[in-house]
Amino acid sequence: MAAGGGGVVTSDPSKHFDPKGKLPSKYTIELQEGLRKSLPFDDKRDFEEAKRGFIAAPTYKQIMAEAGNVAWDMGSYEWLLEEGQNFDSIHPSLQRQAILNMAYGLYEVVPGKIYQVRGYDLANISFIKGKTGWIVFDPLTAKETAAAALKFINEQLGERPVVAVVYSHSHGDHFGGVRGVVDEADVKSGKVKIIAPEGFMHHAVAENVMAGNVMTRRMFFQYGVLLPRSPYGHVDQSIGKNTAAGNLGLIEPNVIIKQDFEDMTIDGIKMVFQNTPGTEAPAEMNTWFPDMKAFWAAENITGTIHNIYTLRGALVRDALEWSKQINIALYRFGQDAEVMFASHSWPRWGNDRIQEIMRTQRDTYAHLNNQVLHLANQGVTINQIHNVYALPDSLRNQWAAHSYHGSEEHNSRAVVNRYLGYWDANPATLVPLSPEDSAPLYVEMMGGAKKIIKKGRALYEEGKYLHASEILNKLVYAEPKNQTAKDLLADTFEQIGYQKESPSVRNSFLAAAYELRHGMPSGASPKASGPDVIRGMSTGLWLDFLGVRLDTSKTDGKHFIINFVTPDNGEKYLVELSNSALTNISGVQSSKADLTITMNRSELNDVMMGKITFDEKIKAGKATLKGNRKPYDELKNMLSTFTMAFELLPGTLPDKKATPTSGNTFQQASPADTSGG
Repeated sequence: MAAGGGGVVTSDPSKHFDPKGKLPSKYTIELQEGLRKSLPFDDKRDFEEAKRGFIAAPTYKQIMAEAGNVAWDMGSYEWLLEEGQNFDSIHPSLQRQAILNMAYGLYEVVPGKIYQVRGYDLANISFIKGKTGWIVFDPLTAKETAAAALKFINEQLGERPVVAVVYSHSHGDHFGGVRGVVDEADVKSGKVKIIAPEGFMHHAVAENVMAGNVMTRRMFFQYGVLLPRSPYGHVDQSIGKNTAAGNLGLIEPNVIIKQDFEDMTIDGIKMVFQNTPGTEAPAEMNTWFPDMKAFWAAENITGTIHNIYTLRGALVRDALEWSKQINIALYRFGQDAEVMFASHSWPRWGNDRIQEIMRTQRDTYAHLNNQVLHLANQGVTINQIHNVYALPDSLRNQWAAHSYHGSEEHNSRAVVNRYLGYWDANPATLVPLSPEDSAPLYVEMMGGAKKIIKKGRALYEEGKYLHASEILNKLVYAEPKNQTAKDLLADTFEQIGYQKESPSVRNSFLAAAYELRHGMPSGASPKASGPDVIRGMSTGLWLDFLGVRLDTSKTDGKHFIINFVTPDNGEKYLVELSNSALTNISGVQSSKADLTITMNRSELNDVMMGKITFDEKIKAGKATLKGNRKPYDELKNMLSTFTMAFELLPGTLPDKKATPTSGNTFQQASPADTSGG
């Protein structure tokens, strides 16, 4: 299985990659020019810090995957480094961030002790020099990029074994390359420690299973999976350039940090771990190195304000808790820290500078939470807040307060959603018509397609892109085959995308424009987790997802109880189909069960990964059925196999034929990739 966006697509940066694409309008150009004059571009400290400690860059720009594809290609973004070039198709602040993320090679963070390899993946990989070997913090997304980084630092500084790995948190770009730096046998024997925060294994898998298929499809938009790397397409991913398209693995940690703070010494290096659950990830931790006065901020403090709501889909995060955890770190470690480094972006040096960044990000998350709720308590709704909420100038004038990974628009709505939910308290929006049902009414009342296109084009020519998209979107839902309407909506989306500071928002508009013009390309396969992630899934979570896959058109009037037993790990589950709901409970068995299924969890792994079918396991005697086989056969026929062959925008799927169901109906679909948070 591959992690990352798949094939690298590039184009001539001097012209638009899409024959239907439009150049920046005069309104977009005027906006970008105004931003170049108003933003604090005189503050060059980030550029100085991003270059500090540089040791060497590799001679290569590409890293190949074991499967033969390009896993990583920094060269595909080199057009960003053209001296003095301003791209009117890129928000000036985003262009600045995209250039900062072009750092590539080996950097020294603390002389003789802490190093980072940057520009090998979405994240940084950090190396702490112990008495005998390397302690690796966050081994990237893919085995291939992590192995290349380890090889490069060993070539530059002398070969040393990896004695420990720290997973700072439960997102794929922070553990997926572990097999590129350590051998699983050494972890199981205890020779190598893998250290992670409490809840890591559960969240590394569970966060992206239940809605994994649709999350992966939505990733086409947030990550611009199909966009060429171009001034008119993909330029950056805010916390790095992109994610690697290689082998994503997972080795279970053998040391778990459970307390709020835990001291540990490994290979002569003293560390204090700070658990920060419920911040950027459900399981995450910072690390303090007291002897070096160095603070590792994980992904809690980077070169951007992060997502409170991730556009590909995820549970809404807690901006207030995030600010509180930064505050704890500020007063526990920040008073003494002389260097702060993280799993993305660049380090900061000097106590004054570190405290400045920590306060800026603490205050930005706190202001977001508190001011949004201040406005909500005065009646501002979820459908208004993004047009009302704004940072104060004291934060807006600091680069560390800019929302590249997040955006003020979608993060402000997320805060309302966390506390009040999606309803704006207007009964007209409580049980709304579906867009395809309401759109024909709007189109009829507006006088039909010709009038809407005429007005939409006039609004576009006036630079009123959000107004144009409001009415054109109705027309496209009413007439999904109206290519003129789709092309005009695409033109509108494109200008909005050019104007956005956040790559996630930019990519979403530009990717939607592409699909409106050309349809969703068939066979596109973005990020997917590897077999290690499926192997790490709990049996209960697998059974939960079978309930999601249940086709209730086939369950009417059916009821059964199945005892499911996996002797090798001592698990027992009661699985019941009742009222078209498939439920399970751990540790319980029924004396009235219709069927008992017994198989080792190690055998179930083969089924979940698609190596062999459940029926073949039964035939081989690796699984036994005791009782009435009928519920097993019925359950097989009730399970749907999800594909990404569905539209995010109307009229964009050229072939709506159903995809044949796999013969292995109990195979677990790969969870969505959590890279980037």
